Amino acid sequence: MYLIAEFFRQLVEDYPRWNFIWMYEPVQQEKVLSGIWMTIQLSVACLFFSVIIGIIGAFLQGSRNAIVRMVVQGYIQFFRNTPPYVQLLFFYFALGQFTPTYSPDGWLEVPIISNVGWAIISLSFFAGAFNVEIFRAGIEAVPESTREAASSLGFSRAQTFRYIVFPLAVRVSLPALNNNLVNLVKTTTQAFGIAVPELLYQSVTIWNDYPSALYPTMLLVFVVYIVLVGVLVMSMNGWERQMRIPGYGL
Repeated sequence: MYLIAEFFRQLVEDYPRWNFIWMYEPVQQEKVLSGIWMTIQLSVACLFFSVIIGIIGAFLQGSRNAIVRMVVQGYIQFFRNTPPYVQLLFFYFALGQFTPTYSPDGWLEVPIISNVGWAIISLSFFAGAFNVEIFRAGIEAVPESTREAASSLGFSRAQTFRYIVFPLAVRVSLPALNNNLVNLVKTTTQAFGIAVPELLYQSVTIWNDYPSALYPTMLLVFVVYIVLVGVLVMSMNGWERQMRIPGYGL
């Protein structure tokens, strides 16, 4: 590690505009590592909750209750037709004003939902709106005869959805779901706007203090997101191959 640090110290002396400061200064290195870890946590949480929202929303879209269907459709239209960054600011600054607070030390009032929490909520609802439509398309691709066969065997609507329709619909939905989840991971950079200490936020603090670190740090951001998205895509592609059934999906 010492030799690597010395190499980058020498590099910045020879090429001042390429200051990989986080390779030889522990404080900046800690910023980068904590930013990457926060980005991973934020991405995983948003992926999980957005998929859950998509599944529930797709199920409710088939409800016999017109009011339920209208509520789901209203949710979809709101989150699909407004920019995710505006949604993020709305959740944090507008709804955040009504968030209950607690006082850990008897003096400072801390909201029960932090900026990280609002980022997860906002981005999950944003991606969830698209996931609802993705899963709905997958559900509609399941032949009606399959539902009728399940009904004739005594399955309830919920049982038919859980055991028959949804497993088949997932296989149809995976390619589109893969694309939406990739976009969601990239959209997590917008959490920078409410000071969530993810990778982009930490990178900006580094090159604000050390302008010579701008190019190397931006390069790091690109590489990290390429790796994260690459891992997600390979995982989704592997899952798709394992779940493939002739006649469904690609």
